[in-house]
Amino acid sequence: MIRETTHWPSPAKLNLFLYITGRRENGYHELQTLFQFLDHNDDLTITANDSGMITLSPDIPGVALEDNLIWRAAKALQQFTGCQHGADIQLNKILPMGGGIGGGSSNAATVLVALNHLWQTKCNDDQLAEIGLQLGADVPVFVRGHAAFAEGVGEEIIHVEPEEKWYLVVRPNVSIATVDIFTHPDLTRNTPKRPLSLLLEGDYENDCEKIVRMLYPEVDKQLSWLLQYAPSRLTGTGSCVFAEFLSKNDAQSVFEQLSDNVSAFVAKGNNVSPLYQTLAKYRLAHNSSI
Repeated sequence: MIRETTHWPSPAKLNLFLYITGRRENGYHELQTLFQFLDHNDDLTITANDSGMITLSPDIPGVALEDNLIWRAAKALQQFTGCQHGADIQLNKILPMGGGIGGGSSNAATVLVALNHLWQTKCNDDQLAEIGLQLGADVPVFVRGHAAFAEGVGEEIIHVEPEEKWYLVVRPNVSIATVDIFTHPDLTRNTPKRPLSLLLEGDYENDCEKIVRMLYPEVDKQLSWLLQYAPSRLTGTGSCVFAEFLSKNDAQSVFEQLSDNVSAFVAKGNNVSPLYQTLAKYRLAHNSSI
């Protein structure tokens, strides 16, 4: 195997809407949600090798290697395919952890897609999504690489083409545990299921937002501020909130009014994941070298 060093984006996502429509006997929540990618991402540098070992740097404080989704994704692909190759993986962490914009799930999906190409394990998207689902409910969306409407507990996915707007994403300085939101007694769990066409035409909302704003005053304060300028919502179970704009200039002008102690960025919605644009480039280079 040629030890080629490759570079892969691991993009953020937004839940443009999120509705909780029921709860199963096993405790999992039924939902309807709309995912779109952003052109803002972590970067993974991956060098495939023949060692059979997976190395990851730098260490993430408080996260054991065996618990890291990047390492787990690589091991899961090895086990699924019987692959004997290894890889050295370096993470340049840009996306905030625990922000509800998919950082860990996106990292896992990027590793699955990248190593499937580098190791030539020849898994199709369905197989990679199956592996990814064992790592996290959002991983299959990142694996498939297209804006999507999801139902069930997130496993029923349909590709969609929402408008690619500009977003100002702000992360209040709080960490929110998803389990705390989904187990809260006051969480809305009976929003009526609606057909996708109706959902896309209506105003987008997030059923988790009321609980998060009640429990976390910092999130409530930030959303109240953003709502002065544009339609704004929570993404996922937070803690990131976002405002939507029709132009980069409009988003940038509000960004510049934020206080200096707030973590925020401006990004464009992408219906095709930047990960798949990179995969297409490497596939083309691989085919041209054969």
